[in-house]
Amino acid sequence: MRRYIEFMKVKIEKSWASLLKDEFSKEYFQELVKFVKQEYSSKRIYPPGNQIFSAFDHCPVSEVKVVIIGQDPYHGEGQANGLCFSVADEIRIPPSLQNIYKEIHSDLGKPISQSGNIERWADQGVLLLNATLTVQAGNAGSHQGKGWEEFTDAVIQKISEEKEHLVFLLWGAYARKKKDLIKGDKHLILESAHPSPFSADRGFFGNKHFSKTNEFLKQMKLQEIDW
Repeated sequence: MRRYIEFMKVKIEKSWASLLKDEFSKEYFQELVKFVKQEYSSKRIYPPGNQIFSAFDHCPVSEVKVVIIGQDPYHGEGQANGLCFSVADEIRIPPSLQNIYKEIHSDLGKPISQSGNIERWADQGVLLLNATLTVQAGNAGSHQGKGWEEFTDAVIQKISEEKEHLVFLLWGAYARKKKDLIKGDKHLILESAHPSPFSADRGFFGNKHFSKTNEFLKQMKLQEIDW
């Protein structure tokens, strides 16, 4: 059973608490905690408070093999569960995730999943990291620029420095800007268009990122991901 510790009012899996302890004590993060607490106390905010750090809780530092970077949690009723692109089992699968599943089917021949919950990826070592970890209901991007991006940039930078042979999947212009945070000589960086219906036809479909990821992991003597 994984242990969690609380630091600066943040309850997070212990290996991440250790890796990120310097961030938690910085002024920007203390201000972020105050902002988020106030938002949850006065408005409808997603995901539920106990799922803000789900990406970390499902995937301890030692188990991270793949990093997928999203931008913002879903802002619809019951959608966000703390993992980028993922929704709870009973929620309709969002269009971007439908396109991800289509590419997996095309790339690997796997049946298209009927569930939008991709916790199973996180439990295999896929860090499903949104750049912003909270959002106001019905108000996309409402918690951007409040400090979350500084925190998640630090996450990317620290795991890039601390670990070797990670696969970073950077989909879309926003995620691709994070490339400068990654030590490319130590890791595999795969870039393409975003899986959104507005851009999937411009380079996401056919990127074969899932087979390329598994081939790299296999070369590194690491367990492949069951996508």
